Amino acid sequence: MLASVVLYTCANLCVKELSDLGTFQLVFLRSALSLAVCVVYLKANDLPILGHNRMWLVIRGLAGMVGLSGFFHTVRHIPLASATVIQYFSPVFTVVLALLFMGEKVQRKQWLLLGGALVGIIMVKGFDPRVSWGMWGLGLMAAAAAAVAYLATMKCRDSDHPVGVVVWFHLLAFPIMGALSMPQWMPMTTPMWGLAALVGLLSIAAQILMTVALHQEDAGMVMPFKYLGAVMALSAGWVLYGETMSSLSLLGMGLVVVCIATNTWIKSRSRPASS
Repeated sequence: MLASVVLYTCANLCVKELSDLGTFQLVFLRSALSLAVCVVYLKANDLPILGHNRMWLVIRGLAGMVGLSGFFHTVRHIPLASATVIQYFSPVFTVVLALLFMGEKVQRKQWLLLGGALVGIIMVKGFDPRVSWGMWGLGLMAAAAAAVAYLATMKCRDSDHPVGVVVWFHLLAFPIMGALSMPQWMPMTTPMWGLAALVGLLSIAAQILMTVALHQEDAGMVMPFKYLGAVMALSAGWVLYGETMSSLSLLGMGLVVVCIATNTWIKSRSRPASS
């Protein structure tokens, strides 16, 4: 999980370095490489590319595309740490969706923790003038879309292979983002192509490592480590881009990370051991 967090942070840094490119172009480039890798894997293992649970696969693909586009856009325009922490609010939306669509129960202490995370997100916006209300709202929208994608993934876990679920994001993003990016396509230098390739490769590797961690260890043990990504993003933004944060913004970030990580731990502890 730690290796996954490091790779995701590095991928986001590459996105930050490519901030001169349009968001649609960035998502298209990431999808092109990832689509090729997914299709090769599915073909090599004789798995259906289009999967079985088509309705939820399409929902997963569309939600993932919207979520990633929104996140990439915030990474380009606001401090990296702020964009990362706002994205971490997605578990709150996931809890609400799981309550509505999966019938999962939510303990009172979990609601208190999720409320604390919301307060932290508001603090990040309120005490950092570099985060506009528009970017703050876009970040929350991206987090909500990521939660929808996670719900759709849960709906498909008994019918489709994990790679078969992921590939739908790229099947949809490749043509849609390609069409949207063409009118404003920016010519790329060789270093830019290298960074774009790194975004795709690092993201795929990070996703695989996270999946391995969740398969081999209890989620409550490993998921809290994911939120070290906020610390890494804060450190990278400070060292590489001079993105200093006020004390109250830092307090808000810390509140989000602690509340969400604790909620993840509580949720995993409440599940039966056999799960």
